[in-house]
Amino acid sequence: MTQVSNADTSTMKYGEREIEEGKLITFPNPRIGRYYTINITLPEFTCKCPFSGYPDFATLHLTYVPNEKVVELKAIKLYINSYRDRYISHEESVNQILDDFVAACDPLEATLKGDFNPRGNVHTVVEVHHKKDK
Repeated sequence: MTQVSNADTSTMKYGEREIEEGKLITFPNPRIGRYYTINITLPEFTCKCPFSGYPDFATLHLTYVPNEKVVELKAIKLYINSYRDRYISHEESVNQILDDFVAACDPLEATLKGDFNPRGNVHTVVEVHHKKDK
């Protein structure tokens, strides 16, 4: 199997280029002032263990109350897929994703739960919260 270098984008497949360029894109909240909740489930999150290099798999559950911006769904999918080759712990990945989401969307509230598949008889769930200061 041929490995494609991330540095050589001319030989990358279009999906690989989109993932590498993936950024959290937002659009204006159509109902500013209305308090409502958006739930997004991302069932195919992957990253690599920073100690063993083994792949980790998780389902991410993002729940947020938008302020002025809403995240675009294809953009969050591509952003999440950019973690697939990163060496990052469960705890750091969930915290970093929430930090990036908050920076992009500035939600009133947000919770991100990473429910990682068991590996070696250990099941990990990491949940982080954000609440906008008033």
